[in-house]
Amino acid sequence: QVQLVESGGGLVQAGGSLRLSCAGSGRSFNPFRMGWFRQVPGKEREFVSSITMNSRKAFYADSVKGRFTISRDSAKDTIYLQMNSLKAEDTAVYYCAAATVARPGYDYWGQGTQVTVSS
Repeated sequence: QVQLVESGGGLVQAGGSLRLSCAGSGRSFNPFRMGWFRQVPGKEREFVSSITMNSRKAFYADSVKGRFTISRDSAKDTIYLQMNSLKAEDTAVYYCAAATVARPGYDYWGQGTQVTVSS
């Protein structure tokens, strides 16, 4: 059974930094791509960033470009999201996701970790 576990969320002041981690596990877990999404109450989940595990090709939402950096450790099936210059509007529950093949969409989701940025 595949499991994604996020960590690293918390409370930070505006302008500060946080680093999220997402570790995947499971005997059959072999992700092609992993990513981060976020959601605030009353709004749809939105894409933040993604990375392909072999080529390290990364994508970012316009709202986080230049502030967030995604990275991966393929040997550990783990990805990271370094978040700098945080803003109050970055406050959300951040979810990790994994896709097993090269097609749109994700097959597995984590439980989420809360990020709160105080202004």
